[in-house]
Formats: sequence, C-alpha cells, structure tokens
Amino acid sequence: MPDWTYHTMFEPALSKLPAKTGREFIHNGMHRIASIPGGSKLIEYLGHTAPAKQLETKIFGLTIANPVGLSGKIDPLLSGTKAFGHLGMGFIEVGPVSWDPVEMGTPRFTDSKDAMVYPYRLESPGIKRTIEKLSKLESFDKPIFIRIGRNDTFEQTLSLLKTLSAFGQAFIVEELYGIKQWKTLKEAVNGKPILFAGSAGGIDSPAFVASQEAYIDGIVLDEQGVDTGQGMEYPLDQSGQLIEKLTSIRRHSKVPILVSGGIAEPKDALDLYEAGADLVMLTGGYVRTGPGLPKRINEGLLNQRTASPPVYDGWMWHWLFGLFMFLGGAAAMLVSMTIVLMPYDEAFLNLSREELMAINPNIYYFMQHDRMTVAGTMVSGGILYMQLTRYGVRHGLEWAKRAIHIAGVLGFLGILLFIGFGYFDWLHGILWLVLLPFFWKGYLVSKDYSEHSSSRNRKNHPAWKRSLLGQLAFVVLGSALAAAGFIISAIGVSGVFVQTDIAYICMNPEQISAINERLIPVIAHDRAGLGSALISVGLLVLMLALWGFQEGQRWVLYTFLLGGSPAFGAAILIHYVIGYTNFIHILPAYVALVLFVSGLWLSKKFFFM
Repeated sequence: MPDWTYHTMFEPALSKLPAKTGREFIHNGMHRIASIPGGSKLIEYLGHTAPAKQLETKIFGLTIANPVGLSGKIDPLLSGTKAFGHLGMGFIEVGPVSWDPVEMGTPRFTDSKDAMVYPYRLESPGIKRTIEKLSKLESFDKPIFIRIGRNDTFEQTLSLLKTLSAFGQAFIVEELYGIKQWKTLKEAVNGKPILFAGSAGGIDSPAFVASQEAYIDGIVLDEQGVDTGQGMEYPLDQSGQLIEKLTSIRRHSKVPILVSGGIAEPKDALDLYEAGADLVMLTGGYVRTGPGLPKRINEGLLNQRTASPPVYDGWMWHWLFGLFMFLGGAAAMLVSMTIVLMPYDEAFLNLSREELMAINPNIYYFMQHDRMTVAGTMVSGGILYMQLTRYGVRHGLEWAKRAIHIAGVLGFLGILLFIGFGYFDWLHGILWLVLLPFFWKGYLVSKDYSEHSSSRNRKNHPAWKRSLLGQLAFVVLGSALAAAGFIISAIGVSGVFVQTDIAYICMNPEQISAINERLIPVIAHDRAGLGSALISVGLLVLMLALWGFQEGQRWVLYTFLLGGSPAFGAAILIHYVIGYTNFIHILPAYVALVLFVSGLWLSKKFFFM
C-alpha cells in the first residue's frame, strides 16, 4: 500500500472505522497478498522498496539490509508481519510478548493526531499464538527482534526467553538485572544478542552505562510517554528529546543503540542517525505518515552517503533506441498529415488514394485517424525512452532500466499482431529491425545495473502531500493507457471496429469488405500498431509514476510533459480535423487529458523544490 493510495483513499476511509478494525483490515489484506506465490516479491517490485546495498548494516553479529525497523507496537497481533518485511524494513520487532493474551484496548490517535495513546499494557496474542505465527515465518529473510514484556518474576522472563529462543535473532528485555541474571538470560537464548529497553526519561545515562554496559549487547531507547490517566500518550515527533538522551549516552559509551519511536518524517530518523543511533524503529509516525516512510528514510540516508550519482557507460544504446523511435514516429506523423496511404498500401489494395476517397472518404479519414494516433504515440514513446535513459539508465538506476526493458519487450512483441492480419507493413518491419539492435545492445549493457534512487525529501510538507494526488493521477493514467492498448489490440484481432467507428464510416464490416476484401486487414494492422504502442507507452508512464517520484527531480515532470503532449495532441486534434467528434468515442481521451494535466499541476511544486 504505497502513500499515494494510503493518503488519498485508504486512510480517509479506514479512519472512520474502529481503530482495531481498520488496522487488522489493512494488515490481513497485506498478509494475504504476501502469502500468495510471488506476492511478497510483487509488493517489493511494485513499490521498489528493496533498500540499496550501501545501506547494509552489520550489528550484533547480524547483517541487516538497512537500519530502519518496525516496532512491535504497529503489528501486535502479527497479522501483517509477512508483508512488512517487503516494505523497506531492515528488521521487525515482535512483542512485547506475554504468557497470556492481553487485550486492554487498541492504540488511537489524539484528536489533533499529533500523538498516539496506548493502553498501559500493550496488546499481545500470548505465547502460544505468537509461536504459531512465528513458526509460519520460517522463510522470512529479515531479522526478528523479540521483545519480552515486564513480568512479575525473573523466572517468568527467563522462561519466555527459553521458549522463544529459536524464533528470534535478537531479544529485548524491559527489566534491569544483575550480572548473574544477565548471563543466565544470555545462556537461555544460546548466546544471541540481548538488549535492554528503557524510555528516554527513565535511563540515567552515566549511571546506566557504568552499571550495565558490560552485560548487555545494546540499548533500546524508547520514546517517552505521558500518563493521561487513561493510558500512555506518545507524541509522534519527539526526536529532539531522544537526540538529547542519545547524545548523553554517546558521551560515555559506544554501546549499540536502537531508538524506538519519535519519528514522524524522514528528517527525524536522519537526525537520530547523525546523533549516534545505530538502528531506528518506527512507531506511531509510521501510521500517521504512511507506509512509504521507511523507503523515504532509506532514500534520504542514501542521499547523505553518496556524494553524486555514478555515470555508467553504454547508456547511449537505449537513448539511440528512443531517438530512432522518435524519428520513426515523426516520419509517420508527416505521412499521416499528407498522403496517408503509402505506395505499397495502394499496391496491396490495388486501390489508389483518389479511388478510395471517391468510394467513401470517411474510410480514408478513419485510416488517417488511426495512423496519426499511432504516430503521436510513437513520438511520445521515443521521448520517454530518451528521458529515462538520459536521467535514469545513465546513472545505473535499476528502476529506469527495468521500465525500458519491460515496455520495450512488449512493444516488440506487438509485431506479432501485425503478422496475424494478413497484411505486413514492411516499413514497420524495417523500423523494428533498425530498433532491435539498439535495444538489444542496451539491454546487454544495462541488465545488471542496480543503483537505487536517493532523495533529498526530508519533511512531510504540503508539496509532498499534494504530490501524492499527482502521483495517483499518473498511475491511473499509465494503467488506463496500457489497458486501452490491450483492449484496442483485442478489438483489432476480433471485430476491428466499435459501434462509433461504424457510425462514422457509415458502413458495416461486410460492406467495407465488399468494396475491397483487403481493406479491413490494412485497417486492422493499424489498430494493432496503435494497441501495441499504447501498451508500451502506458507502461512507461505507469512505471515512471510508480518509481520516479522524487523531490526536486524536475526531469520527471518534463518527461511527463514532453512525453505526453505529442500523443494527446495527435489523438485529440485528428478527431476534429476529420470530423469524428462523437462524444462517447473521444471521452476516454478527455478523461486521460484531465488526469495528465492534474498530475502535472499537483506535482509541479514537489518536483521544483
């Protein structure tokens, strides 16, 4: 669930439900997706949430993909844990685990939504249910930190640790013990790391470090709560207080420190890292800011750690592929504005342009309409390919090369549709043969590129929130264009015409075939070209919208603007030029244009920051 759906659709709807109902609906839904074959990879793939290799962290003898984790407060019943591992988290906390189930209420936001109120004892499914859940995560590839809640006796804590020792890679304890007790606990978990957890207001830094550092593997610095008489209220943004305590501890010790909570936006996490935190865990800020927060933190951290993006050789192959597609589309546009029918078209039909006009000029104009639309889409596709190559593949960005490869392969497969209609446009064939070597060479050069985008986005400012609506508009637009391409291809393979086409031409397919049995294969071949081009361009728009929205990346806005204008201009204007102005027929183009303009307008400030 990316931020562009969470903030625009799901969060407003689910906030009207009881807190627990909304939370479990989301978590169970994500769990179901993650549980189907390939579902986990699909979540990671569509969100491009896998962290960059540069963020890998070695701590406690563990290798963690990135230093952002999720607090057990967010998923106390472990209903969404399987999915959370694929949303940009480096590790997951489970707990606090108790022997018996605990249900004292569900966390909720304050009226101002700047704090969360938790019950005095946090929810827990109990030890039996926790083990059942953890047993199903055998293939889970992220470290699990298990937190043990406060108990009446040391023996109860010891017994819980022994019972859970096989299911976690590290353990968190909320009680202070003496040296013998710490050694006993360490033996109970077979030497695995044990961390002590205490609130920012409850740890006396010098005294604590002096008394405990030798016995524990690390400290979990918990966010500070305020007792309201009805529960503990935790402000979402309390990074300043946590940084102060973190700095105090760092003056006396190099013990690994994990900070839990107090993070409402990427800047909070980055400030904590700078102050000396080794790892952070997200709590209420994750719910308020949205599931894209860990990815935004990862991108911000990568931005701090990389001076400038690398430049890769060989990117010109994909750029030339886009350039020749652009030139091919421009040439096709020139033809569609002048003669429309090429000499080889006339030879195949055994019918000249003038003769066709004399029989039924609307057939000729309808063919012009198809060819102009294909040409405009090809020009747009060429621009998109060139921009993605220049600003993405050139810097080794994995998502950019992935977008080009997916859209390009499907575009080439579209030539199979041409062959099935009994008419093969040899000029199309030559263009494909010219393009193929450039695409293939570019594919070979870039197939192993794996760089990740960094971002200078630090705040949940209004421009970011507004851009989520713009991103949603472009995602819908790209999906709609690709779907339209599949539909047009399917129509071309079967009926060729829709009812509005027949009404415009004033002839049904049988009457057109009676004029010349080769006319429909020529028209169908144009439909195949349009469908194939729309699929390719639609997927480029979709993937650019999914993966390319980064603060300050003006080139993304220019890519949408320059890439979309030729297709929209050709597709809409040609209908008025030839008089094919049926409202129902042009309505999809109008809707797409509204999405296009809305996306540009809503995201402009974000890209120009």
